[in-house]
Amino acid sequence: MTEPRTNNHSDSPLLPVATPARTRAAVAELLCPQRRLALTAFAVMVASTAVGLLVQPLLGRIVDLAADRGSVDAITTTAALLLAVAVAQGVTAGFGLSLISRLGETTLARLRELFVERALGLPLERIEKAGAGDLTARVTADVSLIAEAIRSALPELARSLLTIVLTLGALALLDWRFLLAALLAVPVQAATARWYVDRAVPLYAEQRRAASAQQQQLLDTIAGSSTVRAFRLEREHTERVTERSWSVVALTMRGVRLVLGFYSRLHIAEYIGLAAVLFTGYWLVRQGSASVGTATAAALYFHSLFAPVNSALVLLDDAQSATASLSRLVGVTDQPPPPERTGSVRSGGVEVTVRGLGHAYRPGHPVLHDIDLTIQHGERVALVGASGAGKTTLARLIAGIQPPTTGTVLIGGVPPTELGAAASRTVALITQETHVFAGPLADDLRLAKPDATDGELRAALDRVDALAWAEALPDGLDTVVGDGGHRLSGAQTQALALARLILADPPLVILDEATAEAGSAGARALEKAVAQAVDGRTALIVAHRLSQAATADRIVVMDAGRVVETGTHDELRAAQGRYAAIWKAWSDTRDTGNHTGNHTHPGPHTS
Repeated sequence: MTEPRTNNHSDSPLLPVATPARTRAAVAELLCPQRRLALTAFAVMVASTAVGLLVQPLLGRIVDLAADRGSVDAITTTAALLLAVAVAQGVTAGFGLSLISRLGETTLARLRELFVERALGLPLERIEKAGAGDLTARVTADVSLIAEAIRSALPELARSLLTIVLTLGALALLDWRFLLAALLAVPVQAATARWYVDRAVPLYAEQRRAASAQQQQLLDTIAGSSTVRAFRLEREHTERVTERSWSVVALTMRGVRLVLGFYSRLHIAEYIGLAAVLFTGYWLVRQGSASVGTATAAALYFHSLFAPVNSALVLLDDAQSATASLSRLVGVTDQPPPPERTGSVRSGGVEVTVRGLGHAYRPGHPVLHDIDLTIQHGERVALVGASGAGKTTLARLIAGIQPPTTGTVLIGGVPPTELGAAASRTVALITQETHVFAGPLADDLRLAKPDATDGELRAALDRVDALAWAEALPDGLDTVVGDGGHRLSGAQTQALALARLILADPPLVILDEATAEAGSAGARALEKAVAQAVDGRTALIVAHRLSQAATADRIVVMDAGRVVETGTHDELRAAQGRYAAIWKAWSDTRDTGNHTGNHTHPGPHTS
């Protein structure tokens, strides 16, 4: 079971967080296939701890031999046994910890795989509402925190707990009264642990949410830096970043104060337990019920508990923080996978039907109003309109990124939000923000078709006039591109996206200003590549340049969220309506640029 969370620092709903019970159940499910490894690790650690517990009785034996003036040979033999115990414990402890580390790393790897699988299947609308910062924080900070806990805290916690249990058992074997004396510290330790956990769980969960909000604000500010500067909102955004950063600092300081209070209470428990064991040893020796060596062993046993008990309780700090992060990952991994759809789509194009479509990102503020639109099989339709007319919103609704507020969208008779796994084979959405993945160029292309041959890769590049520059790269299609690799220009990046489109071969293509980043120098070549890539497919193009719209089969003109004109380029120019006015303004600007010798001005954009 997962709980929806709301960001306390904004109105955006965060991605779900699993309940503690569900988190424990998820961990058990991940460990289940590795039961044999888990049992082997446990057995080795028990053996290692048991061997280590021989140290105290052997030291007690040396004390008794010294008190009774025992022989040198007896003391030497006991010392040799101590050395053998140390070696045996070191070897078994190292082997056991390596098994625990392998268990933890394997489990974490599987958790990562599930997280990525489910995260990629989340509806884009949900991710956008939550903010990219929340998802980014989970896949970076939360995973790192859990990984660190598995590599250091988990092995140490396992060893500490085993040491505590077996040491208490050893105390009982010496004399049950030593065990009772040692247990006097337990109520204080238990109360300390309860006090800490009750405060730490909500505190660390709040810290993770605050960190997500901080990261989202940083992403918003940096990604929108040009807009921030244009509207002179630097101070406002700086104040928001500062506010959320100080919120994280305040929560961190609360955590520091909590840990300090935790340690002070633990020290009180240690003093109580040690005093009780020493008094019990003195009393038993006076009565003749125990030797000095036995009392010494008991005191050493209890003193040896300081480290594992404190370690186990202190590791609650890491455990609670890691648990909070783990519940955030499980919240995503518990999301259902995209539903499979058995139906097939018609190759060579698909019909798109929009009826009574309306949409509002906020209640009471509609951005689309009662839109009716039909795109026939293989038809290429261009959306034209001023910025804010609703073109991108309409394109996103048809792509199935989010469901409309009112009305219906059907792709081949099916709502795009219900296509499930078939969506990626049916609809391709290409925007101006195309990502180049780090790695060889050929691998980047094969993201669209993993089994594509080198010949198919070259054919796709050739169809969008990109083969020449791709083969001219230092290592051809094996050239590493993306972060740390060869840098591609804006036009080359968009051509790469179009080549992926050809390899994926979807019947419906939606281009949202896909040539906007090319610049006027490469615009004409890229527009030609777009035409070749969408040939034979149903295409909806949010036209960045009117030259794109002019070559479309049909043009749809939008204004204030409504369709105000539709027709071919020649029909709309002859109608002397809004499109004709936009076209005239664009033509005049282009002509002015040509007359002044300025060949870099692309003319007024339609968005």
